[in-house]
Amino acid sequence: MIRMRLTLELNYEVFEPGCDFIFTIHAAQTEQQHVLDEALTLSQNIQFKVEASPVSGNRVMRLRAAAGPFQVRYGATVDLQHHVAQPGQIEEVAVAQLPARVLGYIYPSRYCQSDRLYKLALREFGQLKPGYGRVMAIRDWVEQHTTFVMNTSNSNTSAIDTLVATEGVCRDFAHLMIALCRASNIPARFTTGIDYGADPGLGPTDFHAYVEVYLGGRWYIFDPSGTAIPMGFVRFGSGRDAADVAFATIFGPVRSSAPIIAIEVMAGADGQIILPHHRTDALSTDD
Repeated sequence: MIRMRLTLELNYEVFEPGCDFIFTIHAAQTEQQHVLDEALTLSQNIQFKVEASPVSGNRVMRLRAAAGPFQVRYGATVDLQHHVAQPGQIEEVAVAQLPARVLGYIYPSRYCQSDRLYKLALREFGQLKPGYGRVMAIRDWVEQHTTFVMNTSNSNTSAIDTLVATEGVCRDFAHLMIALCRASNIPARFTTGIDYGADPGLGPTDFHAYVEVYLGGRWYIFDPSGTAIPMGFVRFGSGRDAADVAFATIFGPVRSSAPIIAIEVMAGADGQIILPHHRTDALSTDD
């Protein structure tokens, strides 16, 4: 079990007549991720609502901020108890056997145009043995054919754009891997959170986007960016692509600053500190 403490601070300058926000910054509650405590502070005395999506289970916060400075601070202590499995024993699930709740993740979406990548996916991965290994081959292909370069993409960049540009950030790599998985008839979804253990050379701690693929009856974690340690991911939310789980969706005139994020490993209930590390096992924090 890994126990982590995270804090984040978001700062905005809201202009007249005010601004509506939808935030996905609350740590998710899942079978393997338990939120022990959390606290939220808003700099304005305003009403807000936090509720779980009936479709995804993501916890989202809605509010309207008045004109002027606006700060959001959130902190949580989280226990991660990963489901661990041997990759060679994990099989793909036939489309006819997929649960209804998973079906939405085999279709094309705004940033993951899987219908346009069918021929590429068939050529590169169609002859591989179905299962966890084939998904790892897709993950490796994305990492090998793209380069992590900051400030090379924007909110409009799609999987096709990344395929052509061969560069981007974690969001872009996730979209490309998801599109290739779906083009191979494998359900895949976009997941956001914070990661512990990323290379400090990439800059300050930031939000991280990664991929979860439905195999063997549950969602397994993959990181096509290769910049982080999957064992150290704290989940916020998941969706079809980035449009579903942006950490902040803003409806109104606003100026924002870079988020300020910190995460650390703490001693668990047994007094032991377990640091996230790379491993060859398949990991999952959600079924």
